[in-house]
Amino acid sequence: MVVEDEERVASFLEKGLRAHGYAVEWAQTGEDALRRLMHAGISLVILDLGLPGLDGLDVLAGLRERGSAVPVLVLSARGRVDDRVKGLNRGADDYLGKPFAFEELLARVRANLRPRATISPSVVRIGGIGIDLLRREVTVGGRTVSLSAREFSLLKVFADHPGKVLSRQQLLSMAWGMDFDPQTNLVDVYVGYLRRKLGEPVIETVRGAGYCMSA
Repeated sequence: MVVEDEERVASFLEKGLRAHGYAVEWAQTGEDALRRLMHAGISLVILDLGLPGLDGLDVLAGLRERGSAVPVLVLSARGRVDDRVKGLNRGADDYLGKPFAFEELLARVRANLRPRATISPSVVRIGGIGIDLLRREVTVGGRTVSLSAREFSLLKVFADHPGKVLSRQQLLSMAWGMDFDPQTNLVDVYVGYLRRKLGEPVIETVRGAGYCMSA
């Protein structure tokens, strides 16, 4: 979505972005943009700050206060350092001053639309259980519990799928990389080990389906 009150600038942006394969919506006022952004499936906002009525910074603050995480690229004639800092502090993901080169704008659009890497926590907590994935340490109620390598592998599978029922075949495959063997009771044995060390209610038996770790 392009949020820009000057029709000439908005038309230039819309034509240029469409020529590179992007679908574009145009909002001319801050009020209209904020209303539509809370409902429409917009992937990126190019936001001017000098809007009539609701200022661009207020649109930005309104988006973030409502929990929207849509990437926002501010495109504004307010190009001083303090203006850029203010925009970024209000929740902008990027800031480009006017006048601008369309090639740079396009590069910034592409960069802000790239999938963003997520950082997985190193410690997972489920109830009173803490699982340190890097140190391979487990605590129950703050007390360190010693687990074998196989016990830890099985616990990690449960922790990766909290609240999900996992069959014995799935557990064998994910924890040990083994094909299903109907004669083996390996999963049942190690679930028993974990229950004794972590507490009986942590891993539930789902009759006829498998096991589930309480979310």
